Amino acid sequence: MALTQRLEFRQSQALVMTPQLMQAIKLLQLSNLDLTAYVEGELEKNPLLERPSEGPGEANQPGEAAAPGGADGAGEAPEGDWKADVNGSAAIEDSFDTGIENVFPDAEAPARPTQNEPAAYSEWAGVGAGGRQDGDYNLEAFVSAQATLADHLGEQLALAIADPVRRMIGRNLIDLVDEAGYLTGDLAAVAERLGAPLSEIEAVLTILHGFDPPGVCARNLRECLSIQLKEQDRLDPAMQALLAHLDLVARRDFSSLRRLCGVDDADLADMIAEIRRLNPKPGLAFGSAVVQPIVPDVFVRLAQDGGWLVELNSDTLPKVLVNQSYYAEVSKTAKNDGEKSYLADCLQTATWLMRALDQRAKTILKVSTEIVRQQDAFFAHGVQFLRPLNLKTVADAISMHESTVSRVTANKYMATSRGIFELKYFFTSSIAASDGGEAHSAEAVRHRIKQLIDAESARDVLSDDTIVERLRESGIEIARRTVAKYREAMRIPSSVQRRREKQAPAGAAY
Repeated sequence: MALTQRLEFRQSQALVMTPQLMQAIKLLQLSNLDLTAYVEGELEKNPLLERPSEGPGEANQPGEAAAPGGADGAGEAPEGDWKADVNGSAAIEDSFDTGIENVFPDAEAPARPTQNEPAAYSEWAGVGAGGRQDGDYNLEAFVSAQATLADHLGEQLALAIADPVRRMIGRNLIDLVDEAGYLTGDLAAVAERLGAPLSEIEAVLTILHGFDPPGVCARNLRECLSIQLKEQDRLDPAMQALLAHLDLVARRDFSSLRRLCGVDDADLADMIAEIRRLNPKPGLAFGSAVVQPIVPDVFVRLAQDGGWLVELNSDTLPKVLVNQSYYAEVSKTAKNDGEKSYLADCLQTATWLMRALDQRAKTILKVSTEIVRQQDAFFAHGVQFLRPLNLKTVADAISMHESTVSRVTANKYMATSRGIFELKYFFTSSIAASDGGEAHSAEAVRHRIKQLIDAESARDVLSDDTIVERLRESGIEIARRTVAKYREAMRIPSSVQRRREKQAPAGAAY
């Protein structure tokens, strides 16, 4: 068979994942805090990106952003807000204008001054933290940092131990204390590493046990509680026996505890209540990690017509502009192809970021609006009316792919009249109905199980089998192992432990 050469034309369709498309997909799943950090990085790298000015009348001043065509009115806020009426007939996209440059209105950054006002430019651009701005100090730069547990223990170590050898041993032991205040290392390993006798290590540890907060540097929970009780002069033999059997306290086996401690019901109740007042994790008061509050991405409010109004939290969305005037001015002075290519790339990246932020906001609002429409009964009546919902149902309703909906609902929160919920909270699996009717949401079933257990009495503690029967009477078909799984996920003890707790003397519940 002879080999020949020939030309052929073939037509095919394929999805090409460009870097910009991949970055746009990444922006969908970022939280508002992460998105703000990303936009701040782009503002530092791209000279054509700027924060919007305070007033629309200042948009055409030198140095300010202009419209893509250099027309007047750049930076003006578009008409309408980032909100959508669930029951409204107008499409969501009608509230947006994809051609505008100021994607997120109502900017709060100070206006950048003109060339005739050079002194005010430092205030617009900002000086480093703690730097001077026309004689003013940044007071936030002088706020003291949060003290860590290691720093707190180190200060006490310097006052409690004068011997340099013992102070070095104490410093090494403090380095082994975790955020909860417990000593995680092995004393024998510390002694071998430092070349010191084990008795010397234990002697220094005894000194550390007297540091504040009480119970710090303990090696286990029993030692932590013992240190605190010893400081209060309450570590008697009965209390030591109780601390030696904390597993029985967790199981509410009060009859065995009374026998081991040699006390009656009233004394045992007082002892357990005293233990409950102690701090099992004393080091958490000096945590170095900053707890970030949950900032909702979407607000849901009751509309005047009885429906639900879905609105984006525009205060947390980053606001950027493309400075077309600066681009036009600098492009005229470009000396070679490299400079022209750099400016073109900056303009393309800035324009793409504007559109990506715009599309991200539209997509979040669209998905949130559909979730509110699907879970209308939950917002009106509560968690027991939560419907089974999956990604495909929402994706089909708004003509999007399931992966897009999954990315949009990641790390996003919705503020409602019933609290703040993650968007993924509204996607729950379904549990079949015993009478063949509409399926029940797994979250609603968990809520029903908790209601049954909260309403039980000491004489009628419900077992998992009894809960299954009660749920079947309510039209919910569920297996006993599923009830046990839901109960354990809600940290509800078994029926045996609940019976012991409810039948225990007053104050003895632990």
